[in-house]
Amino acid sequence: MERALTLRGRILFLTEDPALLEAQLNGRDLPYDPARGLIDNISTDEITPAWTCYYYDETLGRYCLVGLRGGAIKPDALRNGGFDVLVAGGSKGCGSSRETAPFAELCAGFRLVVARSFEKIYQQNCQNVGLLTTTDFDVLPRLLAGASIPLEELTRGLDPISAAITEHGGLFGYARERLSGHVRPPAIDTAPRPMTIAEKILAAHVVTDPMSRSIGVPAVKPGDSTFVRADVRFSHDYVTAMARALFHRGFGDDARIVEPSSVYMFRDHLTYLPRVMPEEHRRLGLLEHAEGLADVQAHFAAEQGVRLFGDGYGICHNVVMDELARPGQLIIGTDSHTCTAGAAGAFAFGVGASDMAVAWTTRDVRVRVPETVRIDLAGSLARDCTAKDAVLHLLSLPLVRDRQAIGKVLELGGPGLAGLSIDERATIANMAVEAGAMTAVFEGVTMPDHDAHYGARIALDLSRVEPMVALPGDPRRGRPLREVEPVKIDIAYGGSCTGGKRADMDMYARTLRGQRVAPGVQLFIQFGSADVRRYAESRGYVEIFRDAGALLLEPSCGACIHAGPGISERREQVTVSAINRNFPGRSGPGSVYLASPIVVAASAIAGYLAAPGSQRSTRSAMDE
Repeated sequence: MERALTLRGRILFLTEDPALLEAQLNGRDLPYDPARGLIDNISTDEITPAWTCYYYDETLGRYCLVGLRGGAIKPDALRNGGFDVLVAGGSKGCGSSRETAPFAELCAGFRLVVARSFEKIYQQNCQNVGLLTTTDFDVLPRLLAGASIPLEELTRGLDPISAAITEHGGLFGYARERLSGHVRPPAIDTAPRPMTIAEKILAAHVVTDPMSRSIGVPAVKPGDSTFVRADVRFSHDYVTAMARALFHRGFGDDARIVEPSSVYMFRDHLTYLPRVMPEEHRRLGLLEHAEGLADVQAHFAAEQGVRLFGDGYGICHNVVMDELARPGQLIIGTDSHTCTAGAAGAFAFGVGASDMAVAWTTRDVRVRVPETVRIDLAGSLARDCTAKDAVLHLLSLPLVRDRQAIGKVLELGGPGLAGLSIDERATIANMAVEAGAMTAVFEGVTMPDHDAHYGARIALDLSRVEPMVALPGDPRRGRPLREVEPVKIDIAYGGSCTGGKRADMDMYARTLRGQRVAPGVQLFIQFGSADVRRYAESRGYVEIFRDAGALLLEPSCGACIHAGPGISERREQVTVSAINRNFPGRSGPGSVYLASPIVVAASAIAGYLAAPGSQRSTRSAMDE
């Protein structure tokens, strides 16, 4: 990595004003204006839409930011625009853990990204691929004036490991030096102290020597920078091929996964893709690229002696939760919703392809010990309220909407836990990343010390939670359903890792029993795993779903990542969905409202956004 950054090309400001954005793409350079409005919450789906991720090489630079809301950025526009610095608003890189996003920016020519705040996984992936980041907007006028910005300014505020990775030009340069003993992470010398659940699990997994089997320290505190040993490492068909390429590029063609018995791979994300890929993408050869990802994964798993959960077995998060996760474990996966396993009392979080590729060799991953936000649960949910309503309520709170949860851990406990099944806990844990949090962890076998320190506390009385929806564009736009105008829907989707569990099937069946889907509405129900499908069959739910007019889909990801039935095809279409994200374009060009399985099913019956029992009055209100 160069020791100083000097502007070589142009600065692109991702402005809220579409005309100014278009002007820059047409060659006009803007002066620095601190009052200029910049786009917030640019998701990794917008940087690299799902279909671009079938590539995992420099081709990604052609498609950088083609998913940005408004559709102003076309293929090759950034790579041919001579840009050097990218400037955005807050929560840059929210959403998926896909490392393709910063890699696409790097391949488009950007060397520095400036934003008001960064989501944790995105910023870590930037460091891994050698893309510089900063929240210091003062560098912009200096760069425009011809100044050089020393590298130490751009690493200021980073933990020592992240700074060292940046200085080595990326994770692999650092990893090779670490494995050779030429660099060592800082020692953890934190004195014994009261700890949260996350801190206890992290302390028990701290590693200082990557080849040592001895792990654990007496205590850690927020801000400690370290490596932690992973009990479970998993990847899926969307990411494994890229991680494999990085693995061999970084450690050689003969590199072998260390302890393959704790490594798992999943064929779950792209199994339905051939049913929905548009003709324009087929002409680009993307179907062959996508199917090639699965082939590469299958060959790599066999070569390395790794268990592969094949087509139809289940979504990785559901399977990890049901079959692999144990209390007190540390789990990493190449997907931001790895945090689902926090419902089992594990410390589970998503990583990028580089982190996983290195972890296949070292068995560990870097962590800066996060602060913990304590959520004290009391009361019980009403009959027609669910954990999805509770988490949408949490996401709408100022602490989350003001980005104060970014990179933190959500710790959930209190007497309200007793009324939440493991599936309902998994719904909340699954969506912790939508708060910008690193993960969530529930009380259980591991309990916090009574005098543990928390960065913030939230008291949530579950009995006061009411049916919620998140308005299109962001999961954090939660509103009580009663405050939202009745909206005619075209699609109702019940499925995904968030809405395809046993408890979710109970809710769909209870709401749909003896009912019919409204004319003009398509209702999709997709099982999260083969076990969930067998559960639904044993309870007679499959007949209820079919009698109601639902279209049943076998276990897989799908519409949630624009890769299966249930996506919208036109901008004017409206979907109500049990998935976890509704970022622009993620499930098609239409508008997506997030809701509970109960509201999804009730809306499918009504034809409009509706709570159970309100279908008739809602339809009447719309007719009026």
